[in-house]
Amino acid sequence: MMKNFLALLFVSVGLVGCTTGKITNLTPTKMERNSSGLYPVEMAWQSREQALRPESLQPQVMIGTESYPMQRTPLVKNRFETLIPVPANEDIVHYRFKVDYEYNAIPVPRKNSVMSPEYKLQIGK
Repeated sequence: MMKNFLALLFVSVGLVGCTTGKITNLTPTKMERNSSGLYPVEMAWQSREQALRPESLQPQVMIGTESYPMQRTPLVKNRFETLIPVPANEDIVHYRFKVDYEYNAIPVPRKNSVMSPEYKLQIGK
């Protein structure tokens, strides 16, 4: 009986550490080429995890080994945006979103992150 209780306790404590969030890509799949070479990408973040510390969210866009920090949009609470560079000689860019965050744990807050699947942005005329 005690073994079952301890096993259940460890599983529940382990699940608390598995804070999950959902990333939704709000960026269109195609954009027209512009003279600046910078293109807006946007994502929404959702989580029902009560232990999540919203002020600790640090979203970024990953292109290869490069990362571009995102900022909160002014009017919508859980949306983030940034501009990513696309060289003039490239028509397609593959990117992912990554969100680093903290959640409340005992004895101190812990860090975690969520990575989106890879998305493709096509740049055309």
